[in-house]
Amino acid sequence: MLSEKTIIGAKSAYPLSGLLTLPQNASAPLPAVVFVHGSGSSNMDEKVGKLTPFKDLAEGLAKHGIASIRYDKRSFAHGLKMLRDKSKPITVREETIEDALLAADLLRKDPRIDAERIFIIGHSMGGMLAPRIDAEGGNFRGLIIMAGSPRKLEEIMLEQNEELCTQMPRLLQKLLAKQTQKLQATFEGLYALSDEEAMQKKVGGGTTLYYFKEMGEHPAQTYLENLQKPMLIMQGENDFQVKAEKDFRLYQEILQDKDNVCFRLYDNLNHAFVPSVYGSISKAKKEYAVEQHIDEEVIADIAEWILKN
Repeated sequence: MLSEKTIIGAKSAYPLSGLLTLPQNASAPLPAVVFVHGSGSSNMDEKVGKLTPFKDLAEGLAKHGIASIRYDKRSFAHGLKMLRDKSKPITVREETIEDALLAADLLRKDPRIDAERIFIIGHSMGGMLAPRIDAEGGNFRGLIIMAGSPRKLEEIMLEQNEELCTQMPRLLQKLLAKQTQKLQATFEGLYALSDEEAMQKKVGGGTTLYYFKEMGEHPAQTYLENLQKPMLIMQGENDFQVKAEKDFRLYQEILQDKDNVCFRLYDNLNHAFVPSVYGSISKAKKEYAVEQHIDEEVIADIAEWILKN
């Protein structure tokens, strides 16, 4: 395996450190993947606690003859700069989509990469956005959605908060319930707001309601229904952040008439596709503090699917 440092958007206002991982002694041109992070600020390995999902996937796929590119998320590398830039509001386009497109272009210009066989692997919110990224210029050979959801982001956030509330000690439940009710009230009437009104209302930190409104006005379901290219939808059965019985099943319902889609559900794996330890959202920090690596079956399934497409 070879690893080469690179820069995503070297000439842009937000250059990002990246890593191109290549199989050792493989014959060019190679199939390749672009990794797209979940929500929040993440480095190129998508490190959370002691887990490094993108590093595991990149190194595992290289053993199967597949190249990949991963990079620090813009909000990780330039979070303060993004908040200080008042020229335009932050949306998922600035936070995620633009850099994924730049990464795909970088791969296409590399003579060692097969420009016609570039795939996207989106994890969590990256999976939610993968169909839109493809439609807005990614032009990928196929899409791999890991622990994504066709639902709206605010719906998932509220559900997570409600579940967290039920799992906390009684003394904290009232406080969390009030916070959840306040958040719910904030989201009510979201899509009736003008863009300008949504830009003026903060949800937390530097995030405005416009971030959610803009994303919600580009529903994943619309993109999914129009996609004719290969898709691989993957989910851990013990995922407590998005739910197999809800999100994975919804993908199956939306895509049930398409013969270009494969579904994989994994016993006892969590949101990061490692074995579940505590299995509850209230113990997420503890869950991800246990050093583990992505299940080999997951890597093998992705590699097999890419190589036959």
